This record gives sequence, C-alpha cells and structure tokens, in this order.
Amino acid sequence: MIVKSNYVDVLNRSIFPAVIALEDGKIRSVKRIDATFSHYVMPGFTDAHIHIESSMLTPYEFARKAAVHGTVATVSDPHEIANVCGLEGVYYMLDNARNARMKIHFGAPSCVPATMFETAGAALDHRAVDALLQRGDIWLLSEVMNYPGVISADADVMRKIASAKKFHKPVDGHAPGLRGDDAAKYIKAGEAGTVTISTDHECFSLEEALDKLNNGMKILIREGSAAKNFEALHPLISSHTGSVMFCSDDKHPDDLMLGHVNQVCALAVAMGHNVFDVLQCGCVNAVKHYSLPVGLLQPGDQADFVLVDNLHEFGVIETWINGNCVAKNGESLMEPCASKVINNFSASLKTEMDFALPASAFKDENVLHVIEAIDGQVITNHLQLEPKIRNGFFASDVANDVLKIAVVNRYHDAKPAIAFIKNFGLIEGAFASTVAHDSHNIIVVGVDDASIAKAVNLLIECRGGLSVVSSKDEKVLPLPVAGLMSDKSCDEVGCSYSEMDRMVRKMGCRLRAPYMTLSFMALPVIPDLKLSDKGLFNVKEFRFEG
Repeated sequence: MIVKSNYVDVLNRSIFPAVIALEDGKIRSVKRIDATFSHYVMPGFTDAHIHIESSMLTPYEFARKAAVHGTVATVSDPHEIANVCGLEGVYYMLDNARNARMKIHFGAPSCVPATMFETAGAALDHRAVDALLQRGDIWLLSEVMNYPGVISADADVMRKIASAKKFHKPVDGHAPGLRGDDAAKYIKAGEAGTVTISTDHECFSLEEALDKLNNGMKILIREGSAAKNFEALHPLISSHTGSVMFCSDDKHPDDLMLGHVNQVCALAVAMGHNVFDVLQCGCVNAVKHYSLPVGLLQPGDQADFVLVDNLHEFGVIETWINGNCVAKNGESLMEPCASKVINNFSASLKTEMDFALPASAFKDENVLHVIEAIDGQVITNHLQLEPKIRNGFFASDVANDVLKIAVVNRYHDAKPAIAFIKNFGLIEGAFASTVAHDSHNIIVVGVDDASIAKAVNLLIECRGGLSVVSSKDEKVLPLPVAGLMSDKSCDEVGCSYSEMDRMVRKMGCRLRAPYMTLSFMALPVIPDLKLSDKGLFNVKEFRFEG
C-alpha cells in the first residue's frame, strides 16, 4: 500500500512531496518525489486529556466520530464512571474501547471520590489504584485533584503517587490557581528536586501557567465545551513549544460533531503561530510525554496519520490507524457496535416541597451566599447578596438573575441540597443533569420549585440523563450507561442534545454551554463556591457555608 501526498515531517520540520509505503500496519519508507499535490499527509491528532464520558458517548462511539476529525489517539481519564460504578466502570471503559480502532489510553483515576465533601457511588483506595497501575492497558495515574492532600502528604494520596512511580507511569496534575511555593511542593510531591506531578490542564491565566512551567510542569492548553483556556494560554505555543499539549478535557456531543483537536490547531494557526509549533503541540508532545504507541509518520512507526486538504483549517480527508483507513470524507468506516449497560442509581421521586428552602435555614437570613457562574470557565465567584424571601422561604429572584440550584443524591434517598446561582439567565422552567462532576448526582437550576421537581423526576424515572422543562414543553435525553453515556451514535445524541440546548436558550439562558457549565457547579475541588449534595461549599476555605 502506498500514499502519495505532500509529506509533513513534523519532527524534522520540513514539507515535501513524497510516496509513503505501508506494510504490516507500519511506515516502511518515505521517498521524496518530484510531484505536485493539493493535500498533505501528517501525524494524527492526540487529545492529551479527555473524559470520554463527558461526550455522553461510549468509547467506541466516541472513536467513530473523533476519528472523522483526524484524532488517532487520546489520553483518557475514566474518572467520571469510576465515581459512579467504581472498578466495574473502569473495566467497562477498557472493554468497550478495546473494540474501537482508535488508540485510547486510559489512566487510573486518582480521586474516587474526588473529595469527602460530596457523595459518590464508589471509592478507589490506594490498593485499587495500585492494582490498576499494574495493568498494561493503564498508562498513567490520572489527574491528582486532591492538591491539599499532596501538599499535606496525605497517606492515601501519596501511596497512589508512589504506585505510579513504582510502575514507571507518569502522574497528571489538577491544581487550578495553585502557584508559588505550594505549586512547587505539589509538583515535587515529597521528592526534593524532582518533577513528580508532571502536567496541569487547569491553568486559567498565563501567569499561572508560566509559574508551573518554571517549576518543571508541562501545560495542557484546554479548549473544551465549557472550559476554554486557549485565548489566555496560546502564547505558550510559540514560547514553550516543547512543553505544551492540546486537550479538550470535556467535549459535548454537539461540539464533537463539528470537530476535535483539529479545530484547536486551526485556531492556533489563525492566531499566527508557526504550523510546525502547532502540530508539535497537537500531534507529537503527548505521544512522547506519555510514551504512547502512536506513530509520528517516521519510517518504522505505526501507520497512524491523517490526510488533510490544507495546513490552515486541517480539513480531514482520511484518517489511518495502524495502516487501516478508519474514516474518509467525513464518514466513519467503523461499523456501529452494540454496548452493554451498567448503572448505579437509587433515588425516589421528589415533591415540590423537597426544594423549598426556609429563610431560617441559614444563620443570617439577610445575606445570601450565591454562586456566580463564569461563562467558559469551571471556576466560579462567591457573591453575597440580599435574598428574596416569599412567605418565609428563599425564592429565585428572576429579575436579578439569581436562581435556585439544587443537588439531589442519586445513590440513596436524602434531602436535596439547595442554594442560589447567578448568570444562568432563565426566565422560566428548569433544566437538570446527572452529568455533574465529579460524583454525578442530579444537579438542577430553575426559577420555581415545581419546574425543578419536574426536571429532577424526569431523570429519576429514566435513571440518569439530561432534562429540560418549560411552561409549554419538556424534553429528556436518557443516558443509560451510568447516567453519563448513551448507547447511541454521536449524531443521534448530538442532535438530541442540540435540541435541548436550544430549548434552554429559549428559556433565557445566555451561557455558551449551559449543560456543561451546570455540570461543573457541583465540583468542590475548583474555586470559589460550589454546591454538592452535602451543601454549599466554600472551596477556598474548605468549609460549608452555614
């Protein structure tokens, strides 16, 4: 088998017309020829950090769509399903991905549960993590979110890191906003003079990223569905090319229908970055950092590459993995495959009164602690506002865009946790999701208790998914696999998701990614203020607001 095209040699930074010979799934030879071509062959794209569950697709269905956009490999953290189903969830992801032709490299989740301040469906202690890291199909210790535990040398956290080092596997970081001495201590993880926790994908300012780079970390520039840090961090592509990778972290199905890492590369080139710098970040650095068995289009490499129409927009014509064409002209060549279903869901239907919050519930009924959502970010602000009280109960203040938010335990019956949030913009109804990082309880935002109860009950009835309720309509997208993933194709899930997204916007929401933003409002490891099933949590001060 041969491929004739303009050959993009990213490692040696040259482009020339060539004939590439393939044999037994590898690049046998690359020969320069005298010819003119309108297309380019280059290494395939790698997403350096993604939770496939957040695409709401199984690994197999994710691979079918991502390959269309030229992605040949991912570094994936099965943290989401592990928080719901434990080791069974991790094994599910490994088994499902095994049938996919894409090279999906899973890590061992390091924080299940993520914190003690929420209720998860499972727990993985250091012994479970050690057992995972012994496996040949587990490539790293995934994002160590408990950075206070690292800094304070928590025994269980440090044993997990020690296991990764014992098996010579890299350790990913997750330390939003951490800088200075604390960042240095976190990166070294108790080993003076060494870089133990080697990456971070949570930087939201250039200054933070530079601080971590100076301490030896590599920076993953994240451009996901909700969290978008490219604009702030893209100067690193040129200034620190060898220490930068691209990742999506969380990618919703409607966005995946449009593109993947190829879009980030196109954006970087449009911003004026050198195409070789861009492709090194998008195709090469992750492969080298994680020692992935992914070809970089050199003789002897696995034949993992893409054919693109140009080096500006990176429109993918064909995607090849291990010498096989897996996608062509926007269509996957992987046949659909049935998926089994696993779940962990036990909650009874709720009433309107379950979401009523008496003014007497807080010590100071004259001050309302409010989460301020920030469009395009997973961080929030902590506001203190004057509450709206009706008949002795706190109520949504729709005119000032201060709405009720609630988290309902999905694993056993418990009283919902209730707070208030700003910037969702609804003027009617409610919408809810069981994609709620990291424990994936039910999270809902709404203008009134009746709508909130209805949106929650739709999800309880289908044992997980997304819902939206207006004064005239209601929609639900079931996610039968752990309440996180559908067993249907990306196009089916993406279209349903887009319909629900449009409905939320018609109800007044102004956020670019309403459901993705909602999913992070229950994450008590990212500042400033979040709501877990146990209550309103002040992340900076590591305490619940009374």
